Amino acid sequence: MKVILLKDVKGLGKAGDLVNSKDGYARNYLFPKNLAIEATEVNLKKLDEKKSQEAAKIAAEQKEAQELKAKLEKLTVEIKAKGGTGGRLFGSITSADISNELKKQHKINIDKRKIELKENIKSVGITEVEVKLYIEISAKLKVNVTIE
Repeated sequence: MKVILLKDVKGLGKAGDLVNSKDGYARNYLFPKNLAIEATEVNLKKLDEKKSQEAAKIAAEQKEAQELKAKLEKLTVEIKAKGGTGGRLFGSITSADISNELKKQHKINIDKRKIELKENIKSVGITEVEVKLYIEISAKLKVNVTIE
């Protein structure tokens, strides 16, 4: 019997897959636990519509991420921090600081976990920071640190 899986089933397939299953297994286990539905024409059409909607949503998110990437790569975030001689800071600049300043200065809200710093910024000057926007889409943001 052909069934459409609603959830991942170990040994059978992932959610959204069209798979063959034994009749008894489908009727006695998959259907009662809402793990699958029978693969009728109506259900297959619904599955195709759902997949096309998901593809459109992903395309829209990728387009939005590309636009944000272009915008971020033109920007420079200015951060003032307390520091000593030789261009060293008393503290360090973290991804949370960069996220907060980006929100204040340019009104762009990016989660601090998406800003990737190999280590916190501890010196004065311009540093390029990678910002993960979407799967395989990341932007380089310039951060200019000056002493107060």
